[in-house]
Amino acid sequence: MTAAPPASPDPITGPLRWLTGQALRGRAPALARLALWSLVEVAPAYLSGRVIAYAIDRGFLAGRPLEGLAWLALLAVAVLVAGWATRRVVACLAEMVEPVRDRLVERVVAASIGKATAAAPSGELVAVARLTQQTEIVREALAGTLTAIRGFLFTGIAAMAGIASLRPVLLVLVLPPVLAALAALPVILRARMAAQRAQVLAEERVADAAGRVALGLRDITACGAEAQAHGLVARHIDEQERTARRLARLEALSGLAVGVGGWLPLVFLVMAAPALRNAGLTLGAFGGAVVYLAQVLLPAVRGFVEGLTANGTWLVTATARLTTVTSNVDPPRDEPPHTDVPASAEIRLRGITFRYGPHADPVLDGFDLIVPDGEHLAIVGPSGVGKSTLAALLCGTLLPNAGQVLIGGLPLPALGRAVLARHRVVLPQEAYVFAGTVRENLTYYRPDATDGRLAGAADIVGATDLVRSLGGLHAWLDPAHLSAGERQLIALTRAYLSPARIAVLDEATCHLDPVSEAQVECAFAQRGGTLVVVAHRISSAIRARRVLVLDGHEPQVGSHDTLAVRSPLYRELVNGWQIPPQHDDLDSIRLGGHHGK
Repeated sequence: MTAAPPASPDPITGPLRWLTGQALRGRAPALARLALWSLVEVAPAYLSGRVIAYAIDRGFLAGRPLEGLAWLALLAVAVLVAGWATRRVVACLAEMVEPVRDRLVERVVAASIGKATAAAPSGELVAVARLTQQTEIVREALAGTLTAIRGFLFTGIAAMAGIASLRPVLLVLVLPPVLAALAALPVILRARMAAQRAQVLAEERVADAAGRVALGLRDITACGAEAQAHGLVARHIDEQERTARRLARLEALSGLAVGVGGWLPLVFLVMAAPALRNAGLTLGAFGGAVVYLAQVLLPAVRGFVEGLTANGTWLVTATARLTTVTSNVDPPRDEPPHTDVPASAEIRLRGITFRYGPHADPVLDGFDLIVPDGEHLAIVGPSGVGKSTLAALLCGTLLPNAGQVLIGGLPLPALGRAVLARHRVVLPQEAYVFAGTVRENLTYYRPDATDGRLAGAADIVGATDLVRSLGGLHAWLDPAHLSAGERQLIALTRAYLSPARIAVLDEATCHLDPVSEAQVECAFAQRGGTLVVVAHRISSAIRARRVLVLDGHEPQVGSHDTLAVRSPLYRELVNGWQIPPQHDDLDSIRLGGHHGK
């Protein structure tokens, strides 16, 4: 769980406070390492001017060229060491940047999922823009901003210390313009942030308008409203262009700040050269001061101003936008343990009514059903009648508009996600397989399963040949290289290993051949617990102990033999089914699901 960003009317201090807390909280060791390596990295910056002064005054002007070369060699060694330290600096910065990006992704995903169930589908495109573009902007801008601040802090101090070591009076020429540039920077930042925020909002409006047009494209064409649709999107595109032009105009202010803080000290130094010579400043010291200003301070000021005006404004603007749209949404968190657990694997539906919209016809209306512990139930019916909807209600992935679903005598909302996940496993038609080893996929529900247990489960479900062809349990599995049936076998073996006593197969074997499907269903039936199968083939109903026929009017429950007499729809489904040659003995199909029960 991550802390919610603070609500602040100030568009700068609120996001900055949140970012600072997220980047620095618990990062004391990383900060210490960053400071240490930064000191090593800026050593050449501090040494550069002094080395040049010594090389000129004590070496070349004194007639000792070897000593002058020795001083330059010392600077070269320091530069090599600094390059090695820069690699460590990048690693330390990554330790602070990547966790912030991860926390933002968590919040955006949680907010998008929460709103997707209540908002129009067009909002998904805006969510994608936030998740991909804006979170990456925060990540890259945070890294750039931290780099700019760190660089100016350490390099600027090194330059000032070096100049003071040559002649402290030189700071009188350097500090005033640098401080003036730093004082003007907040004004520039606020102006750019206002324009940057307008651009971010304009981009979201373009994405939202384009999404709504894309979703209604057929209706737009049918109504001849192409011009209106074009105008809707074009208006937001024009607005985005105006904000981009405003940002370009503000870019000139950044150049002015660099000129004042970076170039003006050098101009002052050159103008004061005669007075400094009369005051006893040596040629080497003057050259060293020029090096400090031109090669150290000027790049530091330029990097700081440009880094803050570019990266900093994007960082604060994008963070403010993301934290605003996710301010009331927390990412998924661990639930407290529930003391009540289902006493059995019985599923009971009481007065279930469900419709997909307030004005839609109900898919189920006052529906009652009892699936006893240890039952093997098949759900059949024509396409679109609500079989998958009923399966989702049984599993708790859909909530009814009215009525209750109970598992082991306890209503689903009272169980909580963690308890529910331990007591039921559901497999949809599209099986999910993730990139990883075969073993990692199979042990998702049973992390402690031994290789022997995995091999036994694969053999019972009929996945042994597949596991062998993939290279064994420890072979890497790429889901893109699996067929739909192979993915189903992997997911089915994983579900078979689950400790859950309720298994719901929602056409989870539709890509398997009839023989493999029969083996899978018999394996789950003999596994123990309650099995609910949304039937893809009518042979699944023949294997089941009881069958639920959904016909959109009056659902009927009974055995295969009973329904073959009472239900015209069921008779039609059975008569329209061609018995596969491998299973022309109906008794073997029917008894296969009850062996050992």
